[in-house]
Amino acid sequence: MITRLRTLLLALTALTAGPAVAQPEIQQWQTDNGADVLYVHAPELPMVDLQVTFAAGSARDGGKPGLAALTNGLLEAGAGERGEEAIADDLAASGAELSTSAERDRASVHLRSLADPERLDPALAILADVLARPTFPEEAFERERRRALVGLRQAKQDPGEVADRAFHRALYGDHPYAHPTSGTEESVEGLARTDVATFHDRYYVAANADVAIVGDVDRERAAELAEAAVAELPDGEAAPPLPEVADLEEAEQVAKDFPSAQTHLLIGQPGMRRGDPDYWPLLVGNHILGGSGFGSRIMEAVREERGLAYSAYSHFRPLGRRGPFIIGLQTANANAEEAEELARELLADFVEEGPSEDELEAAKANLVGSFPLRINTNSDLLGYLAMIGFYDLPTDYLDRFTDRVEAVTVEDIRDAFRRRVDPDRLVTVTVGGDE
Repeated sequence: MITRLRTLLLALTALTAGPAVAQPEIQQWQTDNGADVLYVHAPELPMVDLQVTFAAGSARDGGKPGLAALTNGLLEAGAGERGEEAIADDLAASGAELSTSAERDRASVHLRSLADPERLDPALAILADVLARPTFPEEAFERERRRALVGLRQAKQDPGEVADRAFHRALYGDHPYAHPTSGTEESVEGLARTDVATFHDRYYVAANADVAIVGDVDRERAAELAEAAVAELPDGEAAPPLPEVADLEEAEQVAKDFPSAQTHLLIGQPGMRRGDPDYWPLLVGNHILGGSGFGSRIMEAVREERGLAYSAYSHFRPLGRRGPFIIGLQTANANAEEAEELARELLADFVEEGPSEDELEAAKANLVGSFPLRINTNSDLLGYLAMIGFYDLPTDYLDRFTDRVEAVTVEDIRDAFRRRVDPDRLVTVTVGGDE
């Protein structure tokens, strides 16, 4: 079946192949107070997407897990002269949308608006206030803190969440990536409003910010938007570099009983960072191993041949420092040992032998053929711009994506996996087994 799928994929790619699609031109500069800006002109829709990203993710919690997420989530609870309801009403009146998000490395605020200045300028003024002058009302702080606690208690009832948290603790030890973005019950219970205000003052500053803009505005107007968004931010200082992630010294097995009919299995080790010199062979190699759904070795062996799981996968999650490499699946409790053994065998074989030429060509066809769909919308493109700016990647990243994928060889993949993945030093987490 896998051979037929790959043959079909290659045939479809050949039929649909045409002239190379020109990638969007990325322009880059800095605001007057030092924030980096990346911009792409996208006139197809009369819209503008603007995102400001800070090195203010959970890795900056500083011994208070959950602080970064709580701070980011409270930005819209009041800012400047507006209360929470006024912010919502004024955004609705302008037809704009404002959203926030916090991850391990970064926290961001995203504004989407019509490009018409009568709509965009009022929305931009709200964004500027939210970034620079949040008021963090005590009532809103307590409400969101309680909501976070409810979420953390609910997470204890989700075997997938339990497995993910145990996996990161085992993988990262005392590194800032070890704790969950949402924190722990104990840490969130201990947070105070002053913690939030202090965190904002330190990390929501221009020197720690990146601005990404995609939309129906020219370069001059984009520069005005970027300045207006961050002009009120203090210059401040960039966040210091995070510590390096240490290699695992030995294999570790973590087993947690959980009342479920299925066992959640995670296997992995520290993987790669953004801008990693081995990024491209690891990306293409993992696509073959477990990153391409039904076209991958793991899915074929675990689901199609053995029927052990509905879904099985592997992926690298690159971060500012080495993010995790993960193999994951869910299987019936009775099949957990067999599934774990099979996953280990598949990984060891791939590290030792690498892919075949046919597998490599199919993976390249899939990655190259699907790439235009990854930047098909302004939101998709904005996500790439924010990533490129935050992780200081070259601005030709999108232009050269296809060439870099096409340049990967079987030997490149074999060499990278042998150096970077050690099948004898893996963290293995199982959650389940107690129906």
